[in-house]
Amino acid sequence: MTQVLTRDDTYLADFQALDRGQHGDAAWLKPLRQRAWSRFTEMGFPTAVRGNEQWKYTSVATIARGSFKYTSEPRPNDLSEAAKLLGRAPAHADWTTLVFVNGRYAPALSSALPEADGLRATSLAAALATDGAVVEKHLTQSAAFGDEAFTALNTAFLRDGAFISLPDGASFPFPVHVVYVTTPRGQPTVTHPRTLVVAGRHSSLTLIESYVGHASGPYFTNAVTEIAVGEGARIDHYRLLLEGRDAFHVGVSRVRQEADSALSSTSFAVGCALGRNDFHVLLDGQGSSSALNGLYRIAGREHLDNHMGIDHVRPHTTSRMDYRGILDGASTGVFSGRVLVRKEAQKTDAEQHDKNLILSHEAQAFAKPSLEIYADDVKCSHGAAAGDIEEDALFYMQSRGLDRRTARRLLIQAFASHIIDTVKPEPLQDYLNRLFAGALPGFQFGDTP
Repeated sequence: MTQVLTRDDTYLADFQALDRGQHGDAAWLKPLRQRAWSRFTEMGFPTAVRGNEQWKYTSVATIARGSFKYTSEPRPNDLSEAAKLLGRAPAHADWTTLVFVNGRYAPALSSALPEADGLRATSLAAALATDGAVVEKHLTQSAAFGDEAFTALNTAFLRDGAFISLPDGASFPFPVHVVYVTTPRGQPTVTHPRTLVVAGRHSSLTLIESYVGHASGPYFTNAVTEIAVGEGARIDHYRLLLEGRDAFHVGVSRVRQEADSALSSTSFAVGCALGRNDFHVLLDGQGSSSALNGLYRIAGREHLDNHMGIDHVRPHTTSRMDYRGILDGASTGVFSGRVLVRKEAQKTDAEQHDKNLILSHEAQAFAKPSLEIYADDVKCSHGAAAGDIEEDALFYMQSRGLDRRTARRLLIQAFASHIIDTVKPEPLQDYLNRLFAGALPGFQFGDTP
């Protein structure tokens, strides 16, 4: 398969400027960036049409052709602009909040708690100085860039991001919220957020990732998150895509779990020009479990792609996938879910489901759930469904005195609540209920039979 790299002049100039300007970095970081850049130039963006199965329903040609400028230095109005955009994200006084503006840590907008008992919630740039050995050990271990063009590009521009570390048996008392904000710059820009989470044995963490951006033109967010889940550890993870309608967002998340660990990750998206949630989990310890859930609503010509994967390496592992989409206008939703059960992974229990509400004649949903099983003692299932609201349900509600529009609205909210109700932090659940309910008035409701 041939990959095509276009507009590489802009990226090359920005990379060379970054490479020249980084002094005082850890000795291993600069060579890592250079290797990642070399690999990216070899692969290019995955724009090929034939043989490009992972990107079959999602074209990144617009990103490849675009001229997105790397925002390397802050500007005087960045913080004030970011403060306005932060109002779109969830917030709570008890949360530890790390805010990054155009890829750089903004302590003035953050509310980080003092570090104690080995707990760390800080910027990646600071962690390189204080926890360099831990960062070096785990960075790129889950999110390798050998075959991932966007991960390679992110690693080549690695400069800052969030670093969260929990020693054995530790836990944060409240959620840690990492917010990446993109402010307007008067031209198309790109940021490369990087999040690294290292959870020790029997530790626990609730992590919220939010991506917020302006609505005054196109920009590109190229994000990578790595999570290492130690033996017996538990991670509750929430990922919120709140970008502007003209934004392009490619988010790569990679998780490795050890024995008896548990991950619950739920993604929420309210639409952008192109959004990609590429989330893969390696169940590399006996008794580990993973649940990946998601909810999105898109309209107009927005495009949202959930590309999910769970790799069962060890026996007695469990996984669940449950994704739901609400599509209107001429939008396009994609779900690709792959569960791999290796020969040694006996007693695997895996399920995956994808359901979509199609509210207009022009909207499209593509679903590709798949199971690849090499073990012979497993319990695995998958399924997908798409369609409008059932007429029988509408008739029942109308027979109870509701008009058709109100009945449809309530049924759509009930469809979304199936995912929202799984959210554990009450402030976040309340926020999501408002977010999705507030979006519905702008949707078409098919009032004409």
